[in-house]
Amino acid sequence: MKVLQINTVSGIGSTGRIAADIHSILLEKGHESFIAYGRGKTNDLVNNIKIGTKYDNYHHVVLTRLLDKHGFGSKKSTHDFIKEVEKINPDIIHLHNIHGYFINIKILFDYLKRANKPVIWTLHDCWAFTGHCTYFDYVDCNKWKSQCSNCPEIRSYPSSLLVDSSQDNFLNKKEIFTGVKNLTLVTPSQWLANLVSQSFLKEYPVKVVNNGVDTKVFKPTKSEFRSKYNIENKFIILGVASIWDRRKGYKYFEDISSLIEKDEVIVLVGLSQKQKEKLPENIIGISKTHNVKELAEIYSAADVFMNPTLEDNFPTTNLESLACGTPVITFNTGGSIESIDERCGIIVENQSAIDLIRSIRMLKKSDISNKDCLNRSKLYNKENIYNHYIDLYTQSY
Repeated sequence: MKVLQINTVSGIGSTGRIAADIHSILLEKGHESFIAYGRGKTNDLVNNIKIGTKYDNYHHVVLTRLLDKHGFGSKKSTHDFIKEVEKINPDIIHLHNIHGYFINIKILFDYLKRANKPVIWTLHDCWAFTGHCTYFDYVDCNKWKSQCSNCPEIRSYPSSLLVDSSQDNFLNKKEIFTGVKNLTLVTPSQWLANLVSQSFLKEYPVKVVNNGVDTKVFKPTKSEFRSKYNIENKFIILGVASIWDRRKGYKYFEDISSLIEKDEVIVLVGLSQKQKEKLPENIIGISKTHNVKELAEIYSAADVFMNPTLEDNFPTTNLESLACGTPVITFNTGGSIESIDERCGIIVENQSAIDLIRSIRMLKKSDISNKDCLNRSKLYNKENIYNHYIDLYTQSY
């Protein structure tokens, strides 16, 4: 069996690591596997295929920023890529994120409809069935159920600065993404599966396959992290994100910084230089890292992982924290709660700094143990989770 995966990145970031893990399992089982990606550096994986160039990416960014035409650039690079796909002649095509300034969705789906090969499409967010945004619950928008227009999140990723094309985008995506004869959608959370059933993608079967975690890498790990930052005797409240913005709950860390006690400290990983320069004294800011061993060390050093996301699919950060033995506090939003139970964390009903602080105090006094977190993380061991994809490929083939 020959499988081609397509994603924004390969081997880095949450979706890139997922694609790489599936790739490794396929190769271990004797199958042929390829990953096509559009941006960034990649780990040294065999059969990696780069789509387009930096120039193509930049041009697609400009098209998005000025005209809100995300997904409709990269024409030449996509035509060139399709020629490569035809040479590979895969048995299964597995899409992940196809937004990210690297591929033309119409050209891609014209090929998929013409080739009539089995297609698996893992939705890592909601972009596939909206006219612009990747998430909408946290701004209480339901236009995606009927027809997008006048998008309230036009300045959010993939941001447009001048034009709102959300209505045209919605209609075009509906036409482009529907009508593929052999397509199965996969969502990492039941929350997203429920949304898909209300969207124009409801014609397709939907399978829920949770994200997985590499428990050989993300595990309790000793390090010099506490001594490096002179916080040996502090209770560490950790936050990790690729980009810290409003949806990820960045403001809640700022809010609780004035409420935490002297024996407590906040550590935020993934901050921009500008954000780091504006931090209160009791927040330690760390830049984004793709070094998974370093991440495991930081998770392991923390006393609690706080994920105040206002909307998310099935955050791999929750899984990584649990696998390192660190309990999770998260808001009752999206699919973030699906990996947590009362033995390994706390679900906060109200989106407020006061309730987060109360939950931190509760957790400090609770009997949640490192062992409980580790046991929960075993449910999401990547080998067990991603073998579901191999079964899905086999059923579709």
